Amino acid sequence: MRWLETKIPPPVVLALLGIAAFGAAHFLPALSFELPLRRLLAMSLAFVGLALNLLPKLTFKRAGTTINPLRPALSTHLVTSGIYRYTRNPMYLGHAAILLGWALYLRNAAAFVAIPAFILYITRFQIQPEERYLSTRFPGAYAAFCEQVSRWL
Repeated sequence: MRWLETKIPPPVVLALLGIAAFGAAHFLPALSFELPLRRLLAMSLAFVGLALNLLPKLTFKRAGTTINPLRPALSTHLVTSGIYRYTRNPMYLGHAAILLGWALYLRNAAAFVAIPAFILYITRFQIQPEERYLSTRFPGAYAAFCEQVSRWL
């Protein structure tokens, strides 16, 4: 399954799983629930997810390194400042937050399956290949970074 590694852009994975969550909610109405302030929670999570996705991109641009997740070999600098002091993958964490907000908005338990599916897929087919490359490109620095900062939270 290595042929899938870094082949599908993470935003496409996010969109496909968002559509799947919508379909699950539509076809399994018995799993619907009510939640006070659902829209506010969903919008807040979506906003946090967007911030976690966009702010690191600005940090990458300032560092002069690639933001292209399909081409980790173009990385020129290891970014460890800012949000990267707390998570090694804030952009993917942001995508997961957006999916969580979407699932809350859909108010259906079946929609929540998209979140672990996203985490499992992105970890296996995006993050692990990126980590292999970064550990080769920045051996000592990346190992120290991994010891200090967790992959997700």
